[in-house]
Order: sequence, then C-alpha cells, then structure tokens
Amino acid sequence: MAFEGLSEKLQSALGKLKGKGKVTEKDLKVALREVRLALLEADTNYKVVKDFVGRVRERALGQEVMESLTPGQQVIKIVRDEMTELMGSSANEVNLPSSPPGVIMLAGLQGSGKTTMAGKLAQKYKKENKTPLLVACDVQRPAAIKQLQVLGERLDVPVFSMGDKNSPVDIAKGALSQAKKNNNEVVIIDTAGRLHIDEELMEELQALNSEVSADEVLLVVDAMTGQDAVNVAETFNERLDISGVIMTKLDGDTRGGAALSVKAVTGKPIKFAGTGEKLDDLEVFHPDRMASRILGMGDALSLIEKAEESIDKEKAKEMEKKLRSQTFTLEDFLEQLQQIKSMGPIDQMMDMIPGMAGNKKLKNMSVDESELVKIEAIIQSMTREERFDPSIINSSRKKRIAKGSGTRVQDVNKLLKQFENMKKMMKQLGKMDKKGMQKKMGNLPFMS
Repeated sequence: MAFEGLSEKLQSALGKLKGKGKVTEKDLKVALREVRLALLEADTNYKVVKDFVGRVRERALGQEVMESLTPGQQVIKIVRDEMTELMGSSANEVNLPSSPPGVIMLAGLQGSGKTTMAGKLAQKYKKENKTPLLVACDVQRPAAIKQLQVLGERLDVPVFSMGDKNSPVDIAKGALSQAKKNNNEVVIIDTAGRLHIDEELMEELQALNSEVSADEVLLVVDAMTGQDAVNVAETFNERLDISGVIMTKLDGDTRGGAALSVKAVTGKPIKFAGTGEKLDDLEVFHPDRMASRILGMGDALSLIEKAEESIDKEKAKEMEKKLRSQTFTLEDFLEQLQQIKSMGPIDQMMDMIPGMAGNKKLKNMSVDESELVKIEAIIQSMTREERFDPSIINSSRKKRIAKGSGTRVQDVNKLLKQFENMKKMMKQLGKMDKKGMQKKMGNLPFMS
C-alpha cells in the first residue's frame, strides 16, 4: 500500500495532539520530533525534512494555533498544508499546444518503466478522444521496439518505427512528419535508457529534444528506489531541463520519500503516478489529495472520479431502485461486485475513505479480495433461475454449485446468508444511524 509505513507513523505522532484544549511548546516539540524521524525513515531528503519541520514549527508556534479553539486539529492542518506545498501545491497536467501535434518525450534509466508508461499515456489520451502516435526511439535495448508494438496493438494505437539501425533523431523526424500527415494529436516518444547516467545517454537525449522541441520532457522514475530516484531526477533536470516527473510503482512504495522530495530538490512537479501494472493504472498526481491520504484524511474526490469512470450511472440508478424495492437479485449482486473490482484494488479504495487509512481500530477488519473472486465463481456456477430466486437452492443444488465453483457447501451457505443480510441492511438503511451502519458493514462479503 502506498506510503503505508509513513502514514502510520505520522498519524500516530499527530494523533496525540488531537482533542487537546491547549498545545504547549513541549507537546509540539515531541510531535515534530516523531514527524522528523518518520520522514527520515521514509527516505525523504534530509534538507527537505529539515526545512519542512522548520516551517511547520514556525506556523504552529504562531497565532493561528495558539488562538485556535482546536489547536491540535490546527497543527494537523498545518502539516497537511505544508506537505501539499512540498509536493507541488496543485496538480500539474501535461501542457499540449493548441495546434497539434503535441510532443511528449519520455526519459529515464533502463528499467524505470518508460515503454509501459508510453502505453499508459497513449491509453489516457485515447480515452480523451485524442489520436496518439507511439514512437519507438529506443534502439539500444533488445526487444524495446517489439514491446512498444505489442502495446500499440493492444491499444489499437499506431506505432512509428524505423528499426534499430537508424538514429533516434532520424526516427523522431520521421514520426513527426507522419503525425502531421495523419493528424495525430499527441506524439509520445519512448527513448533509450542506461543502467546508470552517462555522457552518451545525455547527449543522445539532448540531440533528440533539440530536433523535436518536445512540449513536455517527462522523466520516468521508480518510486521504490527512494533517494536514488531523487538523485536521478536532479541530474536529468540539470542536463535536460525536464518539465515534470512520472513516478512508477507508487502503489508499492510504502515509504514515500521520493514523492515527498523530488519537487523540492528539482523544482519540477510530479505530473503522473503509476499505481499498478494495468494500462489504466495511471493517475494525475494531486499533491493535496496525496497529503490527505498520507495523514488518514482520505481522498473522496479521487474515489468519486474512479467511481464515475468505472460505474455506469444508469445501471447505478437501476440498482438503487432494485435495492429499495427488494427486487435485488444475485445476478445484480454479481454485476455490482464486477463494477467494484473494475475500480481497482479494494485496499486502495479504502485508503481514499476519510478515517479508514491507517486507522488502528480498523486493522482487524481486513479486506479480502480473494473473497470477491470466490463469490464471483459461486454465483457464476448457479443457473439463471437460482440467481433470480435463491430460495430454490436446496442441498443438492448447493453441492452442484460448490463443485462447479471449486468451493465448499459452507462457502455457498455463507454467500446466501450474506446476500440476505445485505438485502435486510439496504431495507433498513434509510432508518439507520451512522453507528448502526458501521456495525452492519461487517456483513458485506469482502469484509471479514
């Protein structure tokens, strides 16, 4: 889970200030010492940590906290604001020209995920009804061209290639000519990398950029390499004057130091975050939302956006009517589960719900995604009649369903009971207070 270690430590440190009627200088010193240690353990740049803690201390000792009715909460707000500022203040989208084609050049070390990222960006722009062109300028790595061509086929996006015998500059010139001819609106150039930064790599990238005059030069770095990612970003920026950073594997980065440091060190914003292996797993990087996630405040806006992307609005309205009229069937239940799965990993969604991320009280309530797979298999092993009327499922039918889904009769019984409980819960939902709702959450099939 992204930033899990850092998130827990920061919430623990700042949680001690919550509810305090007065925050003394001693209270603040203790809390900020823990914050400092948490950030350093997360592999955040030392100077960045020092400056960050200094700014928080200065503001927290000022009037905005001392005269506040909720000083503890005010300190947490200051930490959130300063963390947002640290990561870039606001989202920085890619700047494409009004007259196409816009050119995006990807740079980075070998293994940082440039080629896959080229595919993810092509997918993003295709969804936005733009016409992307992928350009294979990595003539160094064996199979790089083939990898990009395979991605292009999967996405139904054209790939421009001249093999590995031509220079990247000649390939880029040819690609721009074709893009203008075919009215491609976005040209995404995949470049070569090395295992380390060297003069030859930099000269090649500089020559390439000089030829294409890229609108965006985006550096792709692996978030899990921590301070190494920041050092790479600093060097590339000095030589290439990058316009922004794309962080891959942010979903697996439990520390978070790279994301917190890169903007302060290079002055260039993180524009996108890779959050998984699928071509859809690419998010615009929102510093304010990320700061809220880290501090356990959730990220409702991103959750809503994911839901809007993944869930059919008309089907959602229809589902609501069925739930309220008690005509909700196992067929509908299966469809609902599939829509939830399409939004991404459940634990990532939980992180976006305010109060859920890092909440120790919720540690015993684990999210089991394998349970979703099991439920799907059981429902798919039922006949259409059984899905619409579960009351007809007797013991012999249960044995057949269990065998067909590779599960046990007990699992089938458990699902049927959970389904009935869910129907009852939805019936009572309108009358239920918040506390009662939370108690009933345990009956959902993917919560245990």
